[in-house]
Amino acid sequence: MKGSLARFRFMAYLTGVGLLVLTVGVILKYASDAPTLVAIVGPIHGFFYMVYLAFAFDLSLKSKWQPLYTLGVLLAGTIPFLSFVAERKVTHRVQAQLAENETTSPVA
Repeated sequence: MKGSLARFRFMAYLTGVGLLVLTVGVILKYASDAPTLVAIVGPIHGFFYMVYLAFAFDLSLKSKWQPLYTLGVLLAGTIPFLSFVAERKVTHRVQAQLAENETTSPVA
């Protein structure tokens, strides 16, 4: 599960940064008629978001999240800054789950 968490965290940051750059691009597009940034960053963010979805869903299955919690984490990549908040909350939740599993696992 640690590998899944690391992949999720990386993609949450990448998706969040991509979305922030895309948001700036959209503002520039409509404020100063400069669509270049959106044309470049839009598809890149779309790809990052699809990978984010796959990694978040993988982590949700391994961590046995409730469907509503999973949906919230999956949607976090669509609102600026929210993927950073979700990453923090998910990291704390999964690390607590890992610590609990270590203390309840029998040691051979």
